[in-house]
Amino acid sequence: MKIPKRIQPLVDNGLVDDVVRQLMSGKEADVYIVRSGGETRCAKVYKEASKRSFKQAVLYQEGRKVRDTRLARAMARGSKYGRQQQEDTWQNAEVDALYRLASAGVRVPQPYGCLDGVLLMELITDEHGEVAPRLCDVSMTAAQALEDHTVVLRYVVRMLVAGLVHGDLSEFNVLVDDNGPVIIDLPQAVDAAANNNAFSMLERDVNNMTAYYGQYAPELRGRRYADEIWALYEDGELHADSELHGKFVADEHVTDVDELMQNIQAVLDEEQDRLARLRESEE
Repeated sequence: MKIPKRIQPLVDNGLVDDVVRQLMSGKEADVYIVRSGGETRCAKVYKEASKRSFKQAVLYQEGRKVRDTRLARAMARGSKYGRQQQEDTWQNAEVDALYRLASAGVRVPQPYGCLDGVLLMELITDEHGEVAPRLCDVSMTAAQALEDHTVVLRYVVRMLVAGLVHGDLSEFNVLVDDNGPVIIDLPQAVDAAANNNAFSMLERDVNNMTAYYGQYAPELRGRRYADEIWALYEDGELHADSELHGKFVADEHVTDVDELMQNIQAVLDEEQDRLARLRESEE
């Protein structure tokens, strides 16, 4: 097919030899199957901000650090230069997340570089070399659903241990090859420690996956995996291979504010008495 304008720079730089066909058009990018160095890969062409339909992108960008203070100020002012830098930050976030998560033991496509808003990465395929299906297009037994749900939640945990929350995880953002689930689409991944919406996004991610697999394995329904994961994370007890049960009991103890204030006042009174005795001993 004709080389898309946005992919031409990769052809000029020898990163792409040919474009086979368009694979999909999504809310934040178009994806093409390409040939590169004798291998079949995919090129993800990010859409410009004005053409993206990704809702509430600002919520996902909260907490993303920009080391260059000049760039940070430009982005805050919303100047043309600042908007371009913000776009670069959005696009590079996925590349960074892919490398970071692969190192953390999460199955994601291998990235090969990002140039002018085009991410070149591994094409996930099935046993026949065809593009691997999305989870939403796969049917399974109850046993397989339980097994794959465990795998996906392990990936969610490893993401969080690595400091990230996917933020848009669903059956549409998971591919399934012969080795199981592969997590895709990460430009909106958020910093778990710096983003105030991290828990709500994690909760949505986990609930989406549990609800989907729960269609095949009803025993998954009603389990509180998100609360369990977050509680372990906040207590510093979450590890890459933490075993989850989905059984979570919230601490329903209600703090008696009056009693708390009385205790605080008692401590203050005791300290004042101590200081008074100390002054008397020095006179």
